[in-house]
Amino acid sequence: MAERLDCITGAFGFTGRFIARRLLERGHALRTLTNHPDPTSPLSRHLDARAYAFERPEQLAKDLEGVHTLYNTYWVRFEHGTARYDRAVRNTRRLFEAAREAGVQRVVHVSIANADSDCDLPYYRGKGLIERDLSVSGLSYAIVRPTVLFGDDAILLHNIAWLLRRLPVFAVVGRGDYRLQPVHVDDLARLCVELGEPGKNVERDAAGPEVFTYLELVKALREAVGSRAAIAHVPSWLGLALARVLSLLLRDVLITREELFGLQRDLLVSREPAACPTRLRDWISEQRVALGLHYRSELLRHFDRASA
Repeated sequence: MAERLDCITGAFGFTGRFIARRLLERGHALRTLTNHPDPTSPLSRHLDARAYAFERPEQLAKDLEGVHTLYNTYWVRFEHGTARYDRAVRNTRRLFEAAREAGVQRVVHVSIANADSDCDLPYYRGKGLIERDLSVSGLSYAIVRPTVLFGDDAILLHNIAWLLRRLPVFAVVGRGDYRLQPVHVDDLARLCVELGEPGKNVERDAAGPEVFTYLELVKALREAVGSRAAIAHVPSWLGLALARVLSLLLRDVLITREELFGLQRDLLVSREPAACPTRLRDWISEQRVALGLHYRSELLRHFDRASA
């Protein structure tokens, strides 16, 4: 019997590599479509890595020939250079069209909690448009909607901890009573792989068992790393201005206006029962020594891999 072949977009990225590990444990052959091949990754010798061919639909379909399940993690966190939301939507549509042409049996699409094609925030609107397209594509699909990820070198929590270790004052926008429901990246990967078998079309949130206010999360991280930073409550405009200054100093993007507004609207909380078991408080306790020792740069990770 031929070895089953699955494909992951971005298998060297944060979410993609956890999905890849889970699939390798099942004995699946793996292909990845990526803009960032990484020959130094332990995964590289297990993967058939090919460049995205969004501008060449025939090649894109050829790269998906023989694939049983396509796991799609492709997206952009924020617009930078040629990485634009409208382009990401267009590219993802082409990916799904190529999957249908190639006879892919199942698509597992990683979206975001509370994606909405009518949302005024471009990130959530784009994700909602892609969900809508997949739902009418004729492909067998599962849409998995994570909230906010933690685990391994997840950027958000490590960088909050990094700032808490180094700054005398940490700014929190408003009262900090807006909520988030973190999910461990390996729990997300497990759920994606479980939904990768052909069957009925499903849409599932991936969220952990704990809901924090942002202020509670900052205090938990501050305690874990032994920080003495004072917490200052500031208005949105000042918080974003401070983030821009720090972003310039760090040559990165700490947080965008859209991300802050999404957080303040409770868009990082699921409306479904928790599907993932790992508790953030347990993970913080286990990682307290390593949390925030090094800064994680989003720009280096996704746009300047060679410098990283």
